[in-house]
Amino acid sequence: MITFLVINGPNLNMLGTRSPEQYGSMTLDQIEHKMIARAKGLGVHLLFIQSNNEGTLVDFVQHNGSNAHGIIINPAGLTRIGFPLLDACIDAKLPIVEVHLSNLNKREIWRQGSIFSVICNGSICGLRWMGYIAAIEYLSASISGEI
Repeated sequence: MITFLVINGPNLNMLGTRSPEQYGSMTLDQIEHKMIARAKGLGVHLLFIQSNNEGTLVDFVQHNGSNAHGIIINPAGLTRIGFPLLDACIDAKLPIVEVHLSNLNKREIWRQGSIFSVICNGSICGLRWMGYIAAIEYLSASISGEI
């Protein structure tokens, strides 16, 4: 079975209450349920993690990367500074899609740009929860050779 790691960084546990005008009103749990439903239809298994601790995310990638086929990552607060997580993703040697709920390019200057985008097959910004669905569909199509 195809497996994707879904990595969510700091503060995403606060979705639903944190800045809904930027991130939407869905909780991370609700987003994960939507992702599971779409992945099931594609024959994809998802392994989820959310942590406010970068080391925990690094450990997750290192532990699960060899059994996965791709990574969907929302580095959140680590987008510009998460070099250990970036290295773990590079070492995994998997296709990666970066997802951000808000459009980073329309936000404060200090939120713009990502150290992850240079290693990713693609980046999806500003589509809220639907960006995660697009990431599943892209990785699935890419792995199956459709694109």
